[in-house]
Amino acid sequence: MRLTAFLSLETNTPVPVPCVLLLHPRNGPGQLIESDELRTSRDLPLSKYEDVYGNRCLRVIIPAGPFSLESRITADCAEGIDVDPAADFTLMENIPDDVLLFLLPSRYCEADRLGERARQLVEGCNPGYAQVETIRQWIYDHFVYAYGTTDSSTSAMDVLSSLTGVCRDYAHTGIALCRSLDIPARMVVGYLHDLKPMDLHAWWEAFVGGRWYTFDATQAGPRGGRIVVAYGRDAADVAIATYFQDIVLTRLMVRVEAAG
Repeated sequence: MRLTAFLSLETNTPVPVPCVLLLHPRNGPGQLIESDELRTSRDLPLSKYEDVYGNRCLRVIIPAGPFSLESRITADCAEGIDVDPAADFTLMENIPDDVLLFLLPSRYCEADRLGERARQLVEGCNPGYAQVETIRQWIYDHFVYAYGTTDSSTSAMDVLSSLTGVCRDYAHTGIALCRSLDIPARMVVGYLHDLKPMDLHAWWEAFVGGRWYTFDATQAGPRGGRIVVAYGRDAADVAIATYFQDIVLTRLMVRVEAAG
């Protein structure tokens, strides 16, 4: 399916603010990027680089005063996601070097503190995909999706205490529980067609059966129609905009439509 994702962001700050933007997706499994446009209300020097996860990043200094940018992406996306309940646990010695870091605890995913909780949740499951799907289903069944109940400091441990949060919190919890079982897991941010309410979206991928599979605990079942923008250990790595001073965000609008 062909999708077009729109993002509009507006700021107003008294001083210039250095910023890193993650707005540009790349071709990968399940998506072919047809066009990727970025417009800004004022001409700015943009410095491009690729981070350690392969994400396409922009360094920019947001000017003082009113400022806006608009991103428009058109991509040919998979209508579904791959599902394989028989995918086995990947033994440590078979995990690729570049996947190993997704086994480690991170800022928002305290995997080293959740081993017992995770083992209880997946008791009786075959090691691998079935364990991850059990975690995903448990989060879907027990968490309450609610804006304003968590913030940028909320971690998986916090969310497991409240069972309340938004998509990033669902993903952090799934990632932490997977890693505690020695299953590599990484956070993904991007766009999901027909998401309700529409917003930027976060989910996770787990490495089982020798490859990455998509898991989204905010949805009742497997859903395609996704445009992946960035991968990382947790939300600290995949923020669409990372500011290095305080900034006033006055508007953020996201829209995903079927492309004509």
